[in-house]
Amino acid sequence: MGIEYKIKFAVPANYDSSALLKKLPDPIEDPSLPDIYSYTIEDDGFYFVDHLVNQAVASFALRRFIDEALMYSERIEIVEP
Repeated sequence: MGIEYKIKFAVPANYDSSALLKKLPDPIEDPSLPDIYSYTIEDDGFYFVDHLVNQAVASFALRRFIDEALMYSERIEIVEP
């Protein structure tokens, strides 16, 4: 269980996520605990899940996804699917 977010924007056809991946915090705090967050890159944006393990790390990662989306679009939409 967690909080799900869809960050909608026009993902470029040749989108390369390698720079974004270098900016993200480690989603694993302790191997015995669930992941802090998870995500997928989809055709219409990012799907992000905060697993409610570490609010500071998850919110930092969410902000990185929002910043990344804003690099490609002046306007993005964030919804809870």
